[in-house]
Amino acid sequence: METTWQIQLQGATNTGYQADLYILDLFDTPQSVITDLQASGRKVICYFSAGTYEEWREDEGRFTAADKGGQLDNWPGERWLNTRSTNVRSIMVDRLTLAAEKGCDGVDPDNVDGYSNQTGFPLTYDSQLDYNRFLFNQAQSMGLAVSLKNDVEQVADLIDYVDFAVNESCHEWQECHRLLPFVEAGKPVFHIDYIYSQDPDGHAIHCQHMGSLGYRSLTLPVALDDSYRFSCD
Repeated sequence: METTWQIQLQGATNTGYQADLYILDLFDTPQSVITDLQASGRKVICYFSAGTYEEWREDEGRFTAADKGGQLDNWPGERWLNTRSTNVRSIMVDRLTLAAEKGCDGVDPDNVDGYSNQTGFPLTYDSQLDYNRFLFNQAQSMGLAVSLKNDVEQVADLIDYVDFAVNESCHEWQECHRLLPFVEAGKPVFHIDYIYSQDPDGHAIHCQHMGSLGYRSLTLPVALDDSYRFSCD
């Protein structure tokens, strides 16, 4: 659980941090970046959205109209997916295959909590569990480590299927305690804060809190473009 980390999903990757693990975009990260990071002893986790359609992705034409639901607030060109769809699941298996082919050490599938959002589909707690377990089992069958991204309400049901957690803003929603089973199981929790970049005193208090929980927290821009980075380490 002492793993240091960095996440960057936009812009040319800054590989200069003393971080053991990098989370980078599956589609946009050049193969050479993945290879070079691994050659220097770092692990690379490849990010993709497993629960939403993004109109700019190279495989966007494979999604049918029936697969696509409501728009995501504040994310133009992104819509919720019907994760019960066999077509959606087939596309996600191919994304996992791409991650394995690129040599990613693991994956960070995002938006795996559609059931708790206004997706336009009748997704339920149980249908979400079914999809997430399917996704995680597929990843691990390919030798990929896999994260639980947010979805804190399903931690107890999913912790045995994943290797680590990536969480955004649990401190803002007062739900960080829900991730403690990861620490108890010896699995890391990587946390992102978006509010303390201009508040050094608040950031120091935040880091004390994260440290007491055993989480590794970074303060980053919402765009995750490396325009700034403040680490609790």
